Amino acid sequence: MILKIFLAFSLLVSVVYAQSVVDFCVADLNLRIGPTGYTSNFFRVAVTGAFDATLPGLNGLGLSMFRLDIDVGGVVPIHTHRVSELIVVIEGTLLAGFSDSDDTAYFKALNKGDVMIFPQALLHFQVNVGDVPALAFVSLNSANPGFQLVVLCLPTTIVQKITLIDEEQVKKLKSNIGGTN
Repeated sequence: MILKIFLAFSLLVSVVYAQSVVDFCVADLNLRIGPTGYTSNFFRVAVTGAFDATLPGLNGLGLSMFRLDIDVGGVVPIHTHRVSELIVVIEGTLLAGFSDSDDTAYFKALNKGDVMIFPQALLHFQVNVGDVPALAFVSLNSANPGFQLVVLCLPTTIVQKITLIDEEQVKKLKSNIGGTN
């Protein structure tokens, strides 16, 4: 019995340690408290994940899972993965959608208990359109599904040309989401 408790504790410690990327983060007590502490970010979303980098035991299992805590008006911006994704809304209301290779948009307001699947490699998004913070869980059919925001990897001049957005706005967008100019 003691061995089982020790192993469970060791696993918990290793998962917590794997998610720590800094020694500490001073809390701004004026911010809203969430599952990741007192936080603020541009998209108003907190993502807590179980995938191969945070839980090495998932390597080779073909599965990962993430908790999304999305504040009112918060957004998971349009992005893609190399695999399919399933989302289940636990609390709140999300507008979720994707576009297919024929540029047809599929989107729907998802409420508590609703489910949607985003097909492999298609651009998709989620926005909290409700009056309360939303909670959702997503599962992807890979232990390392990848996450790509297309505008992050392209030079500003190319983003300008393909989106018809002026340089100032592209730089502002990239500075808010972690891209380079």
